[in-house]
Amino acid sequence: MAFDKNSNSFTFIFATVMVVVVGTLLAVTFLALKPAYDENIRREKMQNILASIKVKVDRDAAPAKYDELVKETFLVDANGAPAEGDAFSLDVLKQYKDWKAGVGKAEDMMYPVYKANTDGKELFVLPMVGTGLWGPVWGYVSVEKDGRTIYGSTFDHKGETPGLGAEIATPVFIDQFPGKTITEEDGSYTGIKVYKGGSGTTDPHGVDGISGGTITSDGVNEMLMRTLAVYDKYLKSVVAPPAPPVTEAVPTDSLATDSTSTSLVNP
Repeated sequence: MAFDKNSNSFTFIFATVMVVVVGTLLAVTFLALKPAYDENIRREKMQNILASIKVKVDRDAAPAKYDELVKETFLVDANGAPAEGDAFSLDVLKQYKDWKAGVGKAEDMMYPVYKANTDGKELFVLPMVGTGLWGPVWGYVSVEKDGRTIYGSTFDHKGETPGLGAEIATPVFIDQFPGKTITEEDGSYTGIKVYKGGSGTTDPHGVDGISGGTITSDGVNEMLMRTLAVYDKYLKSVVAPPAPPVTEAVPTDSLATDSTSTSLVNP
């Protein structure tokens, strides 16, 4: 049986067969590579968590170092209360996208917490996700056991502009965070404000943004302020409140015997 290769039916059948064959090959290839892909994602997350506590390791060494330093993982809800679930497996980016699309509710969102020990310090590692100029941005911020002082951080993005918004993933931006605090000394929440690039801010609760990367900086600012507000509720629930300021006591005897202090004895 001879085929008319110039006919429309031959073109249609040929195209259909090619789509099925190529689609099947791609599906088989994806399934074959998916375990390795998932493992790479898992190790990259471990690298990010470790980077936020100033531990840099390559991808192959990440699992062992993560197991050594990360002592506990759990979820908190939007009110900062402990919640059921696997913190490491939670897809924070998907949850954020669902919320932005109106599929999920803010009050139903969960927030992973990783407790780690390094250099004799107990740290809380707090993941977060936001929106930059061209797509999602994300970060991991570690907070010391006082519940307010930042120990380290790491930030990254999917497609911000090189030399501009993409600079959030470089030391120029990241190195500003250690020592900053997310609350005032009396415990009132401040978050971390990202100022306009080049501001030279000395705000203990703020950092300089990226010059020329205003929209990305604004996205990181929104991400930090929104997410740290939730984590602050949790941290206040597990960290002792700051001690009240010490006032100098006035000896009672001196008040009673000092004839010049009549306004205190007889108001």
